[in-house]
Amino acid sequence: MLHENLAEIPVIKKIDETRQGEVFQAIESETPVSGKHFYIESYGCAMNFSDSEVVAAILQTEGFSATKSIEEAALIFINTCSIREKAEQTVRQRLTTFRKAKEANPGLLIGVLGCMAERLKTKFLEEEKLVDIVVGPDAYRSLPAVIAEAKGGQKSVNVLLSREETYADLSPVRLDSNGVSAFVSIMRGCNNMCTFCVVPFTRGRERSRNAHSILKECRELFEKGYREVILLGQNVDSYYWQPENQDENPVTFASLLEQVAGIAPLLRVRFSTSHPKDITDEVLWTMAAHHNICKNIHFPVQSGSTRVLERMNRTYTREWYMHRVQRIREILPDCGLSTDVITGFCGETEEEHADTLSLMKEMCFDYAYMYFYSERPGTLAARRYTDDVPEDVKKRRLQEVIEIQNQSSRSVYAGDVGKVWEVLIEGESKRSADDWHGRNTQNKMVVFAKGNFGLKKGEYAQVLIEKATQGTLIGRIVDQ
Repeated sequence: MLHENLAEIPVIKKIDETRQGEVFQAIESETPVSGKHFYIESYGCAMNFSDSEVVAAILQTEGFSATKSIEEAALIFINTCSIREKAEQTVRQRLTTFRKAKEANPGLLIGVLGCMAERLKTKFLEEEKLVDIVVGPDAYRSLPAVIAEAKGGQKSVNVLLSREETYADLSPVRLDSNGVSAFVSIMRGCNNMCTFCVVPFTRGRERSRNAHSILKECRELFEKGYREVILLGQNVDSYYWQPENQDENPVTFASLLEQVAGIAPLLRVRFSTSHPKDITDEVLWTMAAHHNICKNIHFPVQSGSTRVLERMNRTYTREWYMHRVQRIREILPDCGLSTDVITGFCGETEEEHADTLSLMKEMCFDYAYMYFYSERPGTLAARRYTDDVPEDVKKRRLQEVIEIQNQSSRSVYAGDVGKVWEVLIEGESKRSADDWHGRNTQNKMVVFAKGNFGLKKGEYAQVLIEKATQGTLIGRIVDQ
């Protein structure tokens, strides 16, 4: 995954590569701020990772620097995900691991942040005796006071949700040594009440960040050498900011995209995630008009059955979704397209599952994040429906979806052989220091030999694709 002043900040190491279950581990900063250290791991989506950068900024103002050593830490934080039961189980396992560090260092404080903290609240303190601090996604500004209380022996909880908090005035500490790509949060919360999803209850209602602060952050990143920003939100297409001066025009997502792209031609712009019901032709035409807005859209379908989509409260039909994909491909013919799929949702029949399989075949997505349904306490589905699809059936259906997606990925990537793509160099290949790796506009990973071109990380290369695997393009640099 992905990222300000590299001599002063902690960096991040990704230690697992599964979306909605990504794990990030804090690495010590090159220039420690003081003898006080914090250790942080983040689980789940990109929003959680972005939040960890906000937390790191707050902790840095309190004199803390990051460490890769649990034994060296005075504070251990886990930034949690509640999207699936497996993610919560992983967090509980990590807390058990931290127990030994707590026994060796009684003064060590352990905190749980994020969505799981918001969902369980004070129950966390009761269930996990070694947890001292529980702070939800909208309460990170309270961390200094919460830490002070915990140091005094008082276990502390702050999970208040906010209708205003966007952390717009904070400069996130970039937690990745990449130095090329950076997350920029543009909004928080979600107004879509999908019945399977816990996010509206753990992150609150939608609120869009001041557009001026977003543009300022993106400009500063470019000036510091970053060449890609990823605009983040639970549903970026619903971004809408009204200036205090009512005479000024409101800023929509399309106009925000255009303004960020206008900062510099060399600054790439990506975004995630889109809700199918909200993406507009205006957004698509804006993408088409600017070379530096990446042609890649994550477009979660969740199910190919209209009946299941209705139970999920996705507010669109199978046919409507397919029409929007057709529209994307009309306006952006080379647009990369990815999706999310859930198998075995409440009441899903074999016929409804077959609808998903046929949609996957027809859409031929570049890649997909695929899961079997995991009931989350507190969601509308948990209250309205019975989780009645046996787990073995869920897993079998998931495997069938995976097999189709594997075929699609192989076909899509093979179709790039012979094409020349502009690739932003992110660093050396993990397998060879003689090779670069980076991504093209479609968000596909490209590996290619450095050669004698004298290119550097953060620069662009024109790469002819000569081979393809299911998830990587392999090529060589052509005339620059």
